[in-house]
Amino acid sequence: MEAPPDNDVLWARSLHFTHRDGSPGLVGVSLGVREGEVLAVGGPRGSGKTTLLRCLSGLVPAHRGEVWFNSAPVHTMGLLARERLRRDRFGWIDPAPALVPELNVWENAALPLMLRGTSRRRAKTAALEWLERLDIGDCARKRPHELRQSERQRVCIARALAPAPTVLFADEPTAPLHREDRTHVLRTLTTAARSHGITVVLATHEAETAALADRTVSLLDGRRVNTVHLPPVTETEGRATCSLSV
Repeated sequence: MEAPPDNDVLWARSLHFTHRDGSPGLVGVSLGVREGEVLAVGGPRGSGKTTLLRCLSGLVPAHRGEVWFNSAPVHTMGLLARERLRRDRFGWIDPAPALVPELNVWENAALPLMLRGTSRRRAKTAALEWLERLDIGDCARKRPHELRQSERQRVCIARALAPAPTVLFADEPTAPLHREDRTHVLRTLTTAARSHGITVVLATHEAETAALADRTVSLLDGRRVNTVHLPPVTETEGRATCSLSV
């Protein structure tokens, strides 16, 4: 079994994954992600981007192939070991915001830190710092039901960044945001990641989002390809997203 390169924090070789309905999710995908890199995984919807992020993060095991994190073989880890890895070293942002309704905004953002055993005071300080950076600090004491969907997604991004994960997996993280907010939030995310040495693996189907990354790998029908022309967001799509986000 070949060990990954020393300068890759994440390394995958020949990943294969098949969905329950028998359709291929990944077909022989290999890649390496350098420490501190912002890597965009591009491709149209249904190309395997989310499946790749889920396999790289240990959320689901690939059916064949290898995944390494800092020279540790994720593909041979058991369920509990992968759960600890995701809790202690990885962050995750979903396309749709999911918050604990009983907790207020800063408590939601601080939750991963408190689950790690960080004191409530230190967790609150870190959470409030990221909420301010994402222009949602004035909502710190509100409950999730009092927020717009775009505001809830900012809380989710703050929650993912507050623990300073080694690797942050972001699956279409600005999908619920108004178009005019997307660039600001993405620049905040990528700038913060670079300043804190956080490696980011960002799934996107939009060219303007991929352009903020250091490098892009492209998927098509579960396979890695040399290039995919990602469509820009049209004015119609932007208006549709806005109407859904209010």
